[in-house]
Amino acid sequence: MEWMWKPLVRRLATGRWSRLRMERIQPPLPSNGLKQPGLYLHVPFCRNLCPYCPYHKLRYDDEQYAVFEKAAHEEIDLYTPYLRGGLVSSLYIGGGTPTVHLEGLLRLTRHILSNFDVAGGVCIELNPADMDGQCLQRLREAGVSMVSVGVQSTSDRLLNLLGRNHDGATAIDAVRRAVRSGFEAVNADLMFALPNQTPAQWRTDLRRVLAEGVDQVSTYPVFSFPYSDLGVRLGLASVRRPPERTLRDMLRLTDELAGRHGLERCAVWSWLRPARNKFSSVSRHHYIGFGPSAASMLGSCLYVNTFDVEQYAASLPSRRPVALAMPMGRRMEMTYWLYWRLYELHAAERDFQAVFGPGASLQRTFGPLLRGLGRAGWLRREPGGYRVTERGAYWLHRLQNAFNLSYINRLWGRCRQTAWPEDMNL
Repeated sequence: MEWMWKPLVRRLATGRWSRLRMERIQPPLPSNGLKQPGLYLHVPFCRNLCPYCPYHKLRYDDEQYAVFEKAAHEEIDLYTPYLRGGLVSSLYIGGGTPTVHLEGLLRLTRHILSNFDVAGGVCIELNPADMDGQCLQRLREAGVSMVSVGVQSTSDRLLNLLGRNHDGATAIDAVRRAVRSGFEAVNADLMFALPNQTPAQWRTDLRRVLAEGVDQVSTYPVFSFPYSDLGVRLGLASVRRPPERTLRDMLRLTDELAGRHGLERCAVWSWLRPARNKFSSVSRHHYIGFGPSAASMLGSCLYVNTFDVEQYAASLPSRRPVALAMPMGRRMEMTYWLYWRLYELHAAERDFQAVFGPGASLQRTFGPLLRGLGRAGWLRREPGGYRVTERGAYWLHRLQNAFNLSYINRLWGRCRQTAWPEDMNL
C-alpha cells in the first residue's frame, strides 16, 4: 500500500506529486548565501568490513589510501576560495574508519582547519579497534573536540554476529579512555533489536556504557539496505525490520535508563546530558563534503561525489567529482530543513527565519502538514515553534524508513555499481 500514501505525504511536504530526481550535472559553486555551512570529510577505508554497514567503505590498502589522500587535499583546495572569509559551523569526520591511517587523517584535518574558519566543533567517528596508542591525544592536539565511539554492543556474541573486529572489553575500554581524554563530548553508538538480542542484553549494554559517564548515547536498529554486504548475501526479504513491539520496548528502556543517568532525549535515536555539546551529523543545514561518496547541500542543490576512488582522484583538481545532483527549489529546501529539525525533535520559527529570511513562516509554508501531525499526536505547538512528542519520535523513524532510507537505497545502490550514473528518479 506504500505506493498509495507515499505520493500524498510527498505532496504535503514538498508541494509536488513528482518523484525526486538526481541528474548528471555540475551543481553551482558555493556562495556567500550559505548559512555557516558545515564541512564533512569521508574516509572510505576500513581494515574490517562489517557486513551490516550501509556506508561506502573499502578494504584498506596503502596505495589506494595515498590516491585518496592526495585527491582529498586537492578537493579541499578547490573549495577554499569560495568559502574563505566566512564562518564554517563545524567539521564532521566519518567513514569508513577515519583513523585507519592516523597520520593521513591528521594531515587532512590540519589542512581543513588551516584553510577554513571553523567556529564550532570538530567531530570524529571512532572504531574501538583503531584507537590504540596515542590516537586520542593526537586527535585532541589536531583540534578534534568531540568523538563518537562505535561500541555497537558489549556482547561478544553479538559483536561477532555483526562482524566487528573488537570484543566487548575493548569497546568499554575505548569508551573509558575517550571519556578521560578531556573531549568536549563523548558519544557512544549502540545497535539494538539485533537477531536474538533480549531486553536483558540490551539493558546490560546500556548500563555498561552509561556507567562510563558518556555525554551522549545514540542507538540504532539494523536497517534494511539491500545493497549492503548483508543485504546482498541474505537478500532484502531476509533483512527485515525488528518487530514493532521490540523496537518500542527497547526504546522505552533506553529512555528510562538514560534518564536515570541524567541524559535527556535530543533526537529520534539519541540521548544527551544537558549543557553538553551534541554530537550529530545532521544538525547542519548547509554543508560541503570532501571524499568519495560525500554529499553536499548548498540550498539550491544537493549532490553526491562519485564512490569510485580512482575516478574521484582523476576528476581533481580540474573539476569537482560530482556523480549526481538534485536541483532544489525554495520549498524543497524548506522541506529538507524541516525534516532534519523534526528528527532533532524541535522546529523553531526563529531558526527557520534565520535560514530563509524574516518573512518565512513554518505555519504558512507547512500548515496542513503540521496540523495533520498535531492531530496524529506527533507534534505539539509551543511558543515559537513545534516540539515532537514521544509518539511522534517513534513514527518519524517509520517515516524515515519509508522515505529517506529508500532514497538512499536507490541512490547509493546505483552509485556503488557505476562511477558516473545516468539521471535517476528516487
